[in-house]
Parts: sequence; C-alpha cells; structure tokens
Amino acid sequence: MKLHLEPAEESELLDSIQRFLSEELELDASELQARMLLGYIAGEIAPFAYNQGVADAKRHFQQANEELDGTCFEQGLTYWDSSGRHGKHVRRKP
Repeated sequence: MKLHLEPAEESELLDSIQRFLSEELELDASELQARMLLGYIAGEIAPFAYNQGVADAKRHFQQANEELDGTCFEQGLTYWDSSGRHGKHVRRKP
C-alpha cells in the first residue's frame, strides 16, 4: 500500500526530517536527501506500523463483537411483564 501524503504534509515531514538529522545527528541534509529518506521510511518501515494498526483494529472489533450480546439485547415476551406496563422495551441481557 502506497503512502499518500498531501503536499503540505510532505513538506512538514521533510522539514521535520531535516531538523531531526541536523539537531540529533549533526548532519545537514538537502531536501532531496530528506525526500529519499522519507521514501525509504514510507516504503520499508511504515508497512509495519500499518499492519499493526490493522491488527489492533481487528482485535478491537472482535472484542466488541464478543460483547455485543451483553450490550444489545431485547427481551421477548414483555407484554405481560410484572410491572403492569404493556409494550416492549430494551433491557440488558440477564
């Protein structure tokens, strides 16, 4: 999956890369060098973060699916309930 960046986002990332290289590693990088490093990171490292995000989302939805019965449950045969009210209403599963 190719990482799509808006021009403003790409510009901010390139500035950040150049600043990181300068302040943390004491290296002066041109815009072309920063762009090449961004391309490398996007192509080689970003897929690991993407795959982790997909796995986290999958785990979240599986957990939400498992909790669905306890969260959304409609009791049947409620017309003659003990409170004397007629009609149906939604209750949590006992």
